Amino acid sequence: MERRSATATAEGDVGDGEWEYRPVQLSADVSRLTAAVRLTIQAEFSGWELARVRLYPGGVRKCVLRRRRSSRMLPGLSV
Repeated sequence: MERRSATATAEGDVGDGEWEYRPVQLSADVSRLTAAVRLTIQAEFSGWELARVRLYPGGVRKCVLRRRRSSRMLPGLSV
């Protein structure tokens, strides 16, 4: 199996060749509904999908979004 090194972009995104990843942290004061809407917007308009969610004590959620690398540029959303 070929091992690829991860590369970072200017926005904090990380890629491994086939996929690019974007870490997103949602504070404890963000409701579950609001978090779902924010992640849905990322999916609908920027092509991201949810790869992982971790819920920490205190309510902080750390999410990792991913999308396949593409030759065409997809718009990014400010978070």
